[in-house]
Amino acid sequence: MTAWYEQSFGKDYLTVYKHRDLECAMSEVRKMIRWLDLPMGAEVLDLCCGMGRHSLALAEAGYRVTGMDLSDALLRQATMYDTEHSVTWVRGDMRDVPLKGPYDAVVNLFTSFGYFADDHENIRVLHEIDRLLEDGGRFIIDFLNAFYVERHLVPFTKREDGAHIIEESRSIEDGCVRKLIVIREEGKPERRYMEQVKLYRIGDFERMLTATSLKIDGIFGSPDGTPFQESASKRLILVGTKRAGEQHGG
Repeated sequence: MTAWYEQSFGKDYLTVYKHRDLECAMSEVRKMIRWLDLPMGAEVLDLCCGMGRHSLALAEAGYRVTGMDLSDALLRQATMYDTEHSVTWVRGDMRDVPLKGPYDAVVNLFTSFGYFADDHENIRVLHEIDRLLEDGGRFIIDFLNAFYVERHLVPFTKREDGAHIIEESRSIEDGCVRKLIVIREEGKPERRYMEQVKLYRIGDFERMLTATSLKIDGIFGSPDGTPFQESASKRLILVGTKRAGEQHGG
């Protein structure tokens, strides 16, 4: 059976999420860069880079950037955006990254974590971040705030985008937030996609990270550095460091 993320991150993803533009990504990355505290030319891995918006912003900031994603369609779009060939693009699974590293920083942005129903599979991603980082290297995990999502979930939205009618139905089931996307286009069959993210809280991340060398240094509620508030923040952004001299198995 094909996993949801292998179906959903194709050409139609570009239609559903095209309102998320490069300029917005640039603005967010400029704000988050200070957390990395890295010199110009540092090696940064954008894990699950999607269309490459954040990778290109990091490259513009002066880092040497590798962007990795599983989706061929999104990587093709990233390559089209990268007119100056400033980023190295790689296809791979975040649970088994086809790269050796080490990197000075690994970033996982725009809720690109928690895709797997099994905790062990998500923990494998954390082990890969650990493996790929230099001792003392920095990481950012930009996730959703599960508490906020549960209390502000919008069950259904419908919008028109050119020739497309896009319907999104949202629910919380089995500890995950799920979104069913239906795309209708005149003269073409209806297309349906499911997206799913496991609802992890701070305590869950702290528990999962005990199996790695990664430690959390700061927790924020938005890219501008607003302190995290469980009842009010839309996002849960973890910033941390790989402790030197520790070895953990995957």
